[in-house]
Amino acid sequence: MSDIKLSTDETDRIVSKIKTYFRDELDQDIGGFEAEFLIDFFAKEIGPHFYNQGLADANRVFTEKAEDIGYLIQEMEKPTF
Repeated sequence: MSDIKLSTDETDRIVSKIKTYFRDELDQDIGGFEAEFLIDFFAKEIGPHFYNQGLADANRVFTEKAEDIGYLIQEMEKPTF
């Protein structure tokens, strides 16, 4: 897995959400610099868990669709007798 890269716009939006969360839920102010450190921390420490879950979800969907295709192919078989 490569490092998570966010655009400047994405980072700015996430920083804003973190600052709002800290203010509204924790009654604390947090600066943009600190919020960016939190983003980096979460991306590094928690990001792989979400990434792996995404892969597992994609694999499940792929397996289900491949099974459906297998049934469709079987339905196309011609009788041999």
